[in-house]
Amino acid sequence: MAVPGDPPDGTPDGIGGGEEEYRSDEYRSVVFDEDFIRAARLQEFSADERMGEHARAVRSRSLWSSGAGRGTGTPGRGARQGMLLVLLVALAFAAAVYMGMRNPYVTPSGRTIEPMASTVVPLAPADTVPGGRPADLYAKSPADQYRVGAAGITLPAVHRTAHFTDTQVVTALSVAKDYLVRSSLEPDVLDGTAFRQVRLLLDPDQLDQFDRSMSSPRSDGRHAATGWLVRFDPATALVADSRIRVHGTLDFAEVAPDVLEVISDHVFVYAVRPAAAGPRADADQASLFTVRRELRLRFDRDDLVARRAELLSAYVMAGPQDCAADPARSFTPLLAGAKATTVGPAATDPHAGSDARRAAGLCGVLATAGDPSPPATAPAPATPNTPGS
Repeated sequence: MAVPGDPPDGTPDGIGGGEEEYRSDEYRSVVFDEDFIRAARLQEFSADERMGEHARAVRSRSLWSSGAGRGTGTPGRGARQGMLLVLLVALAFAAAVYMGMRNPYVTPSGRTIEPMASTVVPLAPADTVPGGRPADLYAKSPADQYRVGAAGITLPAVHRTAHFTDTQVVTALSVAKDYLVRSSLEPDVLDGTAFRQVRLLLDPDQLDQFDRSMSSPRSDGRHAATGWLVRFDPATALVADSRIRVHGTLDFAEVAPDVLEVISDHVFVYAVRPAAAGPRADADQASLFTVRRELRLRFDRDDLVARRAELLSAYVMAGPQDCAADPARSFTPLLAGAKATTVGPAATDPHAGSDARRAAGLCGVLATAGDPSPPATAPAPATPNTPGS
């Protein structure tokens, strides 16, 4: 039966079997389904839209509307991928800006760190060094009124400065006290077996100078180990009593808008005994050794955050010890019953170089008022008057 639209005599030989056959042969690989239409980059305007003046027949579809459902305005998969890519780029840029503003590495302040300047003055005794038990020696000396250990290092009243808060001031004073405790009271530091705990509190720019002072100490005003800390010659003397007497003051001042300075002035009194006597030395062989340390420590804002200090200067007086001994490496106390062999520094050649002149050193005489007082002598009994005398 003929289909309407077919030739009366049927389809001639050699001609395709109509629209269905043409469609299946020519466009077999193309499927014009709804997804294909929505994905097209060109979209035909509606009849109403084409009626406008200068209207175009088609429009380009935006990336944001690619794959959208018909009439829904919902972005398709391609649009979502594009939006995600843009979002990731924006987040990466924002993270880069944030990390740049919150750089964990502190920008150098540009301030030059000065090398530490030290003066160490040995004090020679004018007479024989008194000896006895540590408790008795302390009781007969001015140190009897001093506190024991870190309790003798007290903080002053704190107030803010023009450019530093009271919290920053407390931090500076606390670090200064830590430095005094570690460099003057720690047993490992006093016997010369350790110094790392002191090193950890110093500004990194001073570490080279500190290390040279520990490895090759010299009396040149820059590299005396005893300018940085207190330590005794372990072959000569050991600390006989861990209850070291301490007395002194701490003060602070703002010396620049970004620099805070702490001034320390403390007296440390140690009971020492001969090292050769061994661990069971007679307690009566102890003697007192006094060290006065005047330190100036500086702090910039980076130091306060890192809890470290710059040791600007140290003026140290220590005795009793012989002026002939070089105090740069360690202190060499004169022990109970000993006398000074010389009350002046070692001979200096004036024709030598500048290093030799700086190494000449200083020496003073230890006042007897600081020595333990001798026991009071009982007055001689009065001779009674006899008749006829």
